[in-house]
Amino acid sequence: MNTWKLRFSMAGTLAAIFGLTTLAFAVVLTISGFGLSIYAIGVIVVILNVVQWLASPYLVGAIYRVKAVSEMENPKLHFMVNKLSSKSGIKKPQVMLSQIKIPNAFAYGSPLTGSRVAVTEGLLNNLDDGEVEAVIGHELGHLKHRDVQVMMVVSFLPALFYYIGYSLMLSGIFGGGRRSESGGGYNALIGIAFMAFSWVLTLFTLYLSRLREYYADRHSASVVENGAEKLSTGLISIVEGNKRSQPRRGESKNNNAYKALFIADPDRSQYESEQLHNTVNKKELLREALTKEPTSAEKFMELFSTHPNMIKRLRALQEL
Repeated sequence: MNTWKLRFSMAGTLAAIFGLTTLAFAVVLTISGFGLSIYAIGVIVVILNVVQWLASPYLVGAIYRVKAVSEMENPKLHFMVNKLSSKSGIKKPQVMLSQIKIPNAFAYGSPLTGSRVAVTEGLLNNLDDGEVEAVIGHELGHLKHRDVQVMMVVSFLPALFYYIGYSLMLSGIFGGGRRSESGGGYNALIGIAFMAFSWVLTLFTLYLSRLREYYADRHSASVVENGAEKLSTGLISIVEGNKRSQPRRGESKNNNAYKALFIADPDRSQYESEQLHNTVNKKELLREALTKEPTSAEKFMELFSTHPNMIKRLRALQEL
């Protein structure tokens, strides 16, 4: 997928999300008779999502045991971030270390904290310097493209329509004496339809998330020397490292609470490792993966993922 096709796909997906949202919102206001309450729900959902966005750096820091890393503590990591930030044309973000074993990295932040890029201890222990550099290039791509802000705006829309639908369904079922006046049974059906519509919007949102992962991969390839190759082998190392470092029962939910931020989905590590097979040599593993085609079942599973199918992702990198 070339750059212009990728940009066109992202623009088209955003247009579809906002177009469907606007149309559906107009329909529900026209036929429901609950304009003021629906506007109130919209305001509440927006406020909750903004608050979550502002507070998310603190939540991420607590869940993943993130701490700031000084230049004295890890000069090599700071050098990488500084060099790639300059190449990316963005201000150097805060450099953070997540004290967890799974190999991964993520970019995050808010107006209260500024931009941050974090790598895990597992990433530094499992990847070589070139692969770490390529992963950082990917995360800086997310910051350059403002993916945190874009996905925050887009992600609240399914929640908005879910709660609108839920409100209409409850008002229709428990509206009491108002049922005959306001068409309560009709409102209940509309509410169920809008809850289903929120699921459709979620699929569009997941698709947009996968496109932005491809876009960040492409950015890494553009700012890191031989970045496509380094990121490819880095992703394989992350998949294998995640498989080996699966958290104990009771830890998985917490460690993966913000998995959409990660460069690779830790929940899919076992499945992706089976896709790639257990070849010891990463170069051989990469060559083997590139000869495969995702099955219909794998393509279907991808519809519900925040990250692209690993084989398709590796192939897109090799096209660069």
